[in-house]
This record gives sequence, structure tokens and C-alpha cells, in this order.
Amino acid sequence: MRIGEFARKTNETDVRIELNLDGTGKAEPRTGIGFFDHMLTALAVHSGFDLAISCKGDLEVDGHHTVEDVGIAMGRAFAAAVGDKTGIARYGSFALPMDEALAVCAVDVGGRAYSVFDADFRAERIGDLDTQLIGEFFTAFAVNAAVTLHLNVRYGENDHHKCEALFKACAHALKAATRVGGTQVLSSKGTIA
Repeated sequence: MRIGEFARKTNETDVRIELNLDGTGKAEPRTGIGFFDHMLTALAVHSGFDLAISCKGDLEVDGHHTVEDVGIAMGRAFAAAVGDKTGIARYGSFALPMDEALAVCAVDVGGRAYSVFDADFRAERIGDLDTQLIGEFFTAFAVNAAVTLHLNVRYGENDHHKCEALFKACAHALKAATRVGGTQVLSSKGTIA
């Protein structure tokens, strides 16, 4: 099984993550931010990854450190789980409709960290999650997972729908990119780094 674990403790957060790429979509997020936990659950369910997250953060300040540090830790756990990338499809993309909203995600698990996030939200918050932090989470994940991640909300009215479409599109793209179907590294260079 391809499992990655990562723990990180700072003055702002104490994060522990276990990620199983060959799971069944079991989700156990405990970040203290209800809507964020809802999105992480959607990501696990739709990717088929098992995801256990425990984060105690300085939520009395705001949610920034918690959301960003979960992204960092999840990225590191993902990188560990993928390993040397032998046999994976490497690329994945998915367009996901959620009622009136449409989100698209494209990913390259190719060892180069890059993030493009294009989504506008009308509200400052969805539940107890600051909408500015949604892009922060995906950027922290991409950089620490060493993946190229493009996320775009093409259109939509309801912020909840737009955000959920992003997380689910990302889940399906990651699932496709990490699918094992070969015996070699998918690169004309012979290596991914």
C-alpha cells in the first residue's frame, strides 16, 4: 500500500496526517473548522484516498495557520505516499459540475511544484472557513507535494457549490494521476524530479 504520514508541530499548529492512496475513501478530518473538514471529507471520498487528519491550531487568531499547515502536511504525506512515481499515470484532469457551478482541475505529479488557482468567491466566509484560505490550502499542498496543480472555477453563483466542486475536481484528478498502470516512470527523461 502507498501510505504517507507526516507530523508537524509549531507554535501555531500541531498537525498529524496519514494518507493512503490505495484506500476506500475513509475520511477522519479534525481541524476545528467544520466547513474545511467537510471539504477534506469530500476530497477523500471522491479520490478514494483514506485520509486521517488531526490539527490543533490557533483558531482564536483565525483559520489561516490551520488551513495552510494542513495543506503543507497533506502535501508532504502525498509526496511520501507516491514515492518514486514508478508506474503512475502522472497526469490527471477532471471537470466537475455542482449544480450551477463548474470547476476544473488538472494535475501533473511530476516533481515540479506549481499552483494556479482561479476562483472568485462572493462571500468572505463559507460556514467557518475564510474563502481567502481555499487557494492557500491548494497552493500549500501543491508546493509540498511537488505537483503542478491548476484549479479553476469556470462559473457559478453559490460559493458552497464552487468550493465543493473545486475539492471534488481535485480529488478526481489526483485519483487519475496516481492510478498505477505501468512499470516505468512516465517521462522521456527516464526520471521524474
